[in-house]
Amino acid sequence: MVNPLRDLPAIDELLRWPELAAVLARVPHRQAVVVARREVAAVRAAVRVGSALPTRAVWVARLTQALTGALRPTLRRVVNGTGVVLHTNLGRAPLDPATLAAVVAVAAGYSTLEYDVVTGHRGSRQEAVAERLVEVTGAEAAYVVNNNAAAVLLMVDALARGAEVVVSRGELVEIGGSFRIPEVMAKGGAVLVEAGATNRTRLADYQVATSERTVAWLKVHQSNFRQVGFTGQVPVAELVAGAHARGLWCLEDLGSGCLVPPATLGLAPEPTVQEVVAAGVDLVCFSGDKLLGGPQAGILAGRRELIERLAKDPLARALRCDKMTLAALDHCLRAYLEGDGWHRLPPLAMLATPLATLAGRARRLAARLRKAAPGLTVRCLRVDSRVGGGAQAEVALASWAVGLRDPERSAAALSAWLRGGEVPVIGRIESDELLLDCRCLLGGDARVISDRLAAW
Repeated sequence: MVNPLRDLPAIDELLRWPELAAVLARVPHRQAVVVARREVAAVRAAVRVGSALPTRAVWVARLTQALTGALRPTLRRVVNGTGVVLHTNLGRAPLDPATLAAVVAVAAGYSTLEYDVVTGHRGSRQEAVAERLVEVTGAEAAYVVNNNAAAVLLMVDALARGAEVVVSRGELVEIGGSFRIPEVMAKGGAVLVEAGATNRTRLADYQVATSERTVAWLKVHQSNFRQVGFTGQVPVAELVAGAHARGLWCLEDLGSGCLVPPATLGLAPEPTVQEVVAAGVDLVCFSGDKLLGGPQAGILAGRRELIERLAKDPLARALRCDKMTLAALDHCLRAYLEGDGWHRLPPLAMLATPLATLAGRARRLAARLRKAAPGLTVRCLRVDSRVGGGAQAEVALASWAVGLRDPERSAAALSAWLRGGEVPVIGRIESDELLLDCRCLLGGDARVISDRLAAW
């Protein structure tokens, strides 16, 4: 029996095919070799389990697609038609143009990252953004690391390594990607002591769980899930008073870290960072790229002496942010000092968009798509958006979407076609209808969608 693997084309042979000359002219030869080897290896594996060898035409189509894909950046802009504002897989919070300009200004050349222009000596990369955080939150001091899990890790390592920290059983959360609060605390060297029950924890439970080795009580905000029914957790003010009465620190992982009243964004009640600081929590940590509306960062705010301890911890350098993150965060924070300036932050503006505005946006998009793709059935419909990013998991935001159907092809095929464009369009499918929620659409997105559908 003839082994079909003997008929696999050699790499140099493939790269000499005239049908590939046009795309190969745009791809560096070294990269083209890597792509060709990967495709040949994939075909070899498929043939070994019974697949037939591709025809020359299939080879050309496959390699053209792979080589064209190699020209694209690894990270690309997409159109978010899912209705999930802080979509983790799509990069969470988009930044506003002014913030982007601030990032470009420091990234394109040299900057004052760690230089004091007044003294002419070395400065601190934390100082400027920390001052801004103090102004916004009302805390004594602040510190920034690269994400909120890092903030929890640094807080535990600097303040509780080798000691006990009491946490309610109802707050032993998984923050995503299989990373759990108990594991983060163990990595920081703390001994976790559970208090209360999964659904109810009282102040007395914290007191019973406290020993001479305890240094802190930690409250973890239930941002990515909600408990209902016979439930109860200790209010933060009571927790602060109880901890301080025993000479302990009260720490809080606030998760999403909202800096404006949630009701102004159409969200369910939850404490803002300012309220937690005012309640007397010794140290609170939260994310920069969730309800704050900025870049990925982990922010710690609270008592000056504790922030100084964090800054001296060896982990602080390993977890520090770069100049682009600090520039973006600093500029985003300015918005909160401008009254209603937070409206210029895209995620917050999306959350606060009135339903009537979304309905108008949907009608205009639908009219455009009917012209671009007359073979599709296009309609406007009421849907629910989500906050995303592990924030306000139970909140459904009333929104409007454009629904697309092809009488001859599936919604899955239509969705794959939109994802395959130069700028991928990401929607969601319900009842074999592709929905494009209008809440998260940015300027120029409607044109991207219509141009892609015009070729459907």
